[in-house]
Amino acid sequence: MESGRATLLKEQQLKDQFDNLEKHTQSGIEFVERYSKFVKERSDIEISYAKQIRNLSKKYQPKKNSREEEENKYTSCRAFLSTLNELNDYAGQHEVIAENLTSQIITELSRYLTELKAERKSHFHDGRKAQQQIESLWKQLESSKRRFERDCKEADRAQQYFERMDADINVTKADVEKARQQAQMRHQIAADSKTEYSNYLTKFNQEQNEHYYTLIPNIFQKLQEMEERRIERVGVSMKTYAEVDREVLPIVGKCLDGMTKAAESIEPKTDSKQVVESYKSGFEPPGDVEFEDYGPGQTMKRTVSETSLSNSRGEAKERPGGGKSKGKLWPFIKNKNKLSLKLITFNSHVRNLIEGSGPEDFSHLPPEQRRKKLQAKIDDINKDIQKEMDQKDALTKMKGVYEKNPQMGDPASVDPRLVEMAMNIEKLQSEVQKFEGWLAEVEGRLPSRSDPPRRQSGLYESQNSNSTMVDNNCAQDRESSPDGSYTEEQSSETQVKVAIANTPEFDDEFDDGDEETLPTIGTCKAVYSFEGHNEGTISVTEGELLFVIEQDKGDGWTRVRRNVEEEGYVPTSYVEVFLETNTKGAMTYI
Repeated sequence: MESGRATLLKEQQLKDQFDNLEKHTQSGIEFVERYSKFVKERSDIEISYAKQIRNLSKKYQPKKNSREEEENKYTSCRAFLSTLNELNDYAGQHEVIAENLTSQIITELSRYLTELKAERKSHFHDGRKAQQQIESLWKQLESSKRRFERDCKEADRAQQYFERMDADINVTKADVEKARQQAQMRHQIAADSKTEYSNYLTKFNQEQNEHYYTLIPNIFQKLQEMEERRIERVGVSMKTYAEVDREVLPIVGKCLDGMTKAAESIEPKTDSKQVVESYKSGFEPPGDVEFEDYGPGQTMKRTVSETSLSNSRGEAKERPGGGKSKGKLWPFIKNKNKLSLKLITFNSHVRNLIEGSGPEDFSHLPPEQRRKKLQAKIDDINKDIQKEMDQKDALTKMKGVYEKNPQMGDPASVDPRLVEMAMNIEKLQSEVQKFEGWLAEVEGRLPSRSDPPRRQSGLYESQNSNSTMVDNNCAQDRESSPDGSYTEEQSSETQVKVAIANTPEFDDEFDDGDEETLPTIGTCKAVYSFEGHNEGTISVTEGELLFVIEQDKGDGWTRVRRNVEEEGYVPTSYVEVFLETNTKGAMTYI
């Protein structure tokens, strides 16, 4: 009995150990899941940070066709642009960190957790199965033991009954024989129960020995190895977590070195020279003021220094020659006995207004600025000429292909386009000659440094009605001031107001609105493949379906659209066009 109680106690302790191991291994799995969640949140932070850095870099990138883009000629602006580009690359490294954390840790841990849960479940299933088996054997042993005990008691009672019957002289011999047989039978049953109990006991002891010395230790060993692998895997993941950051440090260092190099490339003197080059007017310095003697009955003319923005009241009015003159604008202006450095005429907004509404030859600009504008215009036209010539060469080659292979297209269909391009080139060349003439005129008028200064009554004569209105307004401002003078701020405001009032197309000129999208008038199918290398054309592949937005106007080209952003011209002979019925009737042509 003591042995049975010890076995039950040991089974209970073993069951408790399984419960403890189950709780511990479950806690380990939850730790791995927690660490995986931590890495996932870190990855999300890196992605969010990289996105914000990219948006910041994009926000401060110079806008196209804006004043910021013009300022890129300065080393400080170029350095800032380089810093923004390096910052964009820096954001890319944080995206790399997020990607590596996801692929090398989060994904791997997720797969490992699945395997770990399955392995843990298998081990505990084997342990419970072994426990159930030993418990079943123990129950069988106890059952056989109780049966053996019961049979032995029955055999003892049968033997005592036989002995009483045998000692009683009043009992017949048949009853005694019957009691004897019953006693023998009970003893035989008890002997069989004893044999069965002995067999169950032997089997239980063998199974119990295997259970406690083989099965359970193996299961515990597997659980221990599983737990060690889990801890090792967490350690590897933590090491990888650090290595992911370390791998991008060299590239991050290069980005920071690029920012440092950009900052060191800033050259203040070069930038200041750029400002001088951009805003120098090319005017000659004023000459000496002539002496006027006083005579009886004569009124001396009021003399105004050309270093200020003021003119006499008489000069503000129309002169006998019919022209009006502007006062000279110089950077140093004396106002109320204080010398202040002011930027006068070439304020960027005022300059844009003036240039936007000025004449074609830029005659409203100072000589040096006019020369630069004319040169830039000539360069732009030359680029357009080169572009037209390239397209003409391409069409000429296409015509040659058509002549060699008539089945690909009609050579005559290219001729109208070639004639149109030749006319465009001739027109552009005449434009270049016109602007080159103006440029030669300006370069001939620019003064040299050796020329002696001469007295000028004004910077230049007015070129249009706007300058006349500005002079009149300036004269009114001088008359309203106590000393008959005005400041350059008033003049600038007047110029801006006049320029805006007389330039209704100003907003349209600087508007970057997109062209209106042409409607679809049909569809087409590419019969041959076409490589659209020239500007305005689009590449198509054989069998591709496209939308038609402009049909052939006799030049051999059809305008098609692939999607919202891709459209261009393809040879009409290369496609099979299906126009919609409401466009020009139901018609199909090749």
